[in-house]
Amino acid sequence: MSNFLAAVRNRTQSVMSIDGFPVILLVNVFLGIAFSFVLPFNSMFGIDEIGMSNTAFGVFMMVSTLCGVGISTYIGKLSDRASDRKMILILCALAGAIGYIGFAYSRNYYVLLAISAIFLGIASSTFPQVFAYGREVLVKAKLPAKEIPFYMNILRVLFALSWTVGPAIAAYVLLYFGFKGMFLVAASCYIIVVGIVLLSLKKTSKEKAAPKPPQASVPLRQVIFQPFIFVNLIAFTLISVANTIGSLNMAQFVTKVLNGEEKDIGIIFSIPPVFEIPFMLGFGILALRIKSDNLIRLGSLLAFAYFGAIFFATEIWHIFPIQILSAAYISITSGIAITYFQDFIPEMPGTATALYSNTSKIGSLLGFLLFGLLSDAFGYRNVYLWCAIFAFVAMVMLFALVKAKRVQFDSGSALNA
Repeated sequence: MSNFLAAVRNRTQSVMSIDGFPVILLVNVFLGIAFSFVLPFNSMFGIDEIGMSNTAFGVFMMVSTLCGVGISTYIGKLSDRASDRKMILILCALAGAIGYIGFAYSRNYYVLLAISAIFLGIASSTFPQVFAYGREVLVKAKLPAKEIPFYMNILRVLFALSWTVGPAIAAYVLLYFGFKGMFLVAASCYIIVVGIVLLSLKKTSKEKAAPKPPQASVPLRQVIFQPFIFVNLIAFTLISVANTIGSLNMAQFVTKVLNGEEKDIGIIFSIPPVFEIPFMLGFGILALRIKSDNLIRLGSLLAFAYFGAIFFATEIWHIFPIQILSAAYISITSGIAITYFQDFIPEMPGTATALYSNTSKIGSLLGFLLFGLLSDAFGYRNVYLWCAIFAFVAMVMLFALVKAKRVQFDSGSALNA
């Protein structure tokens, strides 16, 4: 155990010596704060502040999500062909600042929908672009390929760390300054990101003598519908669906099935973040010794075990230790998974990261739509049975790809089919 902790400490310290990487870590902190300020309070803003009905809010989220998926996928592809990713990152962050300033001052449903679909749709590319830039920095530093997942997990840890303080600060700002103040703080975070990128990050332009990566000219449709990549996209979307439905269902399950109280819900949701950061660091170290494919399959297995265990819980205290499984599978499917996707098409990190990010967005969208249907039709306990089924299907798909990856990628046919 002491050797393992020493390895974590030594690797973490080495992060600061990589040119450009500490800056991108700082960028991710402010980006994480902006996300954590807004996302937990979306429904309160739409339903309580704007007066949307549940249906109108659902349409609002659906349109915004679909636009975000389309725009971020296009920007991801564009960024892999552009000469400078830095400028794209600046434009995406500027769109985020404009979008949240608009949210601070407008209370018109259609104006907000347009702002969300366009400006926040563009801003949704900031997250994958940060991780794409981070990978390029690590590759340029000539780190061994097997070490990249650990450093990318460090980047993901900083984003997760922002969530340990962001929602609490946001609640305080909301209490004293309202939604206007909350959105202005989020916009300020994006402005800070623009400043850091503009003043501190170097261009990522390729050397003139370097040939154009052949993958950059491959049509996006051909990339997505490569069988191995397409199956992974479906599997990760199913995991996101299960995660979204399970999170939405927890409060109802605790209070209406297990007869718990609001304080129990608070404890349940506070447990995973405590374990996610050390898990992310630990799985990052394991990625130095174990292929990321195997860790991803482990993550899907842990997700299936988590939802299955929740289904059988009969007392409130049963859920507390089970939440550690939640932290474990999320640490893999939201940390190691980024590098896992980037390894599919290493010369197109923007596209790869956008594809991964979109599985979460589409999964959340489907989860919002399915939660009400499943809970009404089968009851709150059986919702977790459905979550376990989604996770099980994802697990089967990922385990079925053990040989598929070796044949498709080692044969060099991945982008020539």
